[in-house]
Amino acid sequence: MQLRNIVNFVYYSTTEENKEKPSQKPSDADQKTLEKILETLANQSMREKNISLKELDDILQNAINEPGNDPAQAASVDEPKHDDTKSVTKYLIEKGYLRDEKNWLTKKGFLAVGNQILRNLMNDLKTDEFGLHETKKIGSGTTVLDTSKKFEIGNDLKFLNVQNTILNTIQRISKNNPTLKFPLDIDVDDFEEFETVNDVRASVVYCIDLSSTMKSSLANSGMSRIEAAKRALWSLYILNNKFFPNDSVSVIGFASMASVIDPYDIPFLKTYDANDDFLHYTNYQAAFRLAKKILLKNAAQNKRIVLITDGQPSACFVDTEHQKNKILSEKPYSNFYVPSESLLSKIKQERNIKIHNDKNSLVYLCYKYKKVDPKVHEQTLAEAKKCRRENIDIDTIVISEETELLTYVQDLEKEFSGRTYHINQNNMDKVLVIDYLFNTKKILSSKNNWN
Repeated sequence: MQLRNIVNFVYYSTTEENKEKPSQKPSDADQKTLEKILETLANQSMREKNISLKELDDILQNAINEPGNDPAQAASVDEPKHDDTKSVTKYLIEKGYLRDEKNWLTKKGFLAVGNQILRNLMNDLKTDEFGLHETKKIGSGTTVLDTSKKFEIGNDLKFLNVQNTILNTIQRISKNNPTLKFPLDIDVDDFEEFETVNDVRASVVYCIDLSSTMKSSLANSGMSRIEAAKRALWSLYILNNKFFPNDSVSVIGFASMASVIDPYDIPFLKTYDANDDFLHYTNYQAAFRLAKKILLKNAAQNKRIVLITDGQPSACFVDTEHQKNKILSEKPYSNFYVPSESLLSKIKQERNIKIHNDKNSLVYLCYKYKKVDPKVHEQTLAEAKKCRRENIDIDTIVISEETELLTYVQDLEKEFSGRTYHINQNNMDKVLVIDYLFNTKKILSSKNNWN
């Protein structure tokens, strides 16, 4: 069995939630307008540049008046009017979707837009071929699906699909005898059982690269890497929150240092650049260290770190004077960094991000074009191995065309039996959602027994 059953379930569930009660059912034009508004809010919230509500109102009005929308109904979602007295944004504020602040999505707006993103994603997955293999873990799961497979002797009878079993018996007997006699003579080959998924509690920390290069775009896409990553994490959070609440999904943003990200701030995440002191470097170790701290507090059976990056590590921590002196003995002019309190306060105020700053550690900065400094690699690998000793899996998603980066990450993952995904950023949301379902909701089937 494939993941298609779960995808269909999620898609139709999100679709049903979007439907109004019969007495309030919107017209097709209103439904399309609502979807256009939600999609526009998603796109604008993920842009690097903050925009005002007035600018947002103009963008929304232009979007819903595009060809294909009826101008007479375009601004109507429960009949809001776009005029001097009631703009689209004012209407959305009244309904609780927006607020007059820099990060203007409310929690209600965040969930509504995220649900639309997830529904669109599931619609794409519903029609695509996933191309994924079955899990290698075979056994009895805990969540029953509505699909069946041939019953295997020794399996639990509580998952027996009685209706299909009897139907199989009737079809088999009818081939040779048009008259049915009761009681039916049921053969063991007639038995079917419901397929199950292994619903094991999982805790996943997604570490998103916020270094300066993440704001660049691939040549064939108008979407930047950071925007693609945010859209993917947004839909993933909604999926987890709605359908797998017993699992834990956390988000970390990292560059030279790492920060825990409130899920509701995902759309408004921004990369660091040269104006942010030395925060725009790439420190895998910072992501691993903070993710490990989060996961060790969680009692979940499956613990994973998923690193999303477009660059090789160019920074690491220096925790002791001995480590610092060792680096200086080889490179006397090495650059060590500690952010100032004023910068930390500025970042927290402007971005609602609290940088995880260990006052006993320095950050060693060493950027090498298409290469990784040996000391940076050594510290990065050491931190990853600490995670593995705590039974934390680490996988990396590479969103770059650089062969050197992919080679480095693959070699790094081999050191601790992790996996590397090299993807087109336009498919990142699909990859993350399928990876999440495939690795935390194991599909169990007797068709491929690789034990």
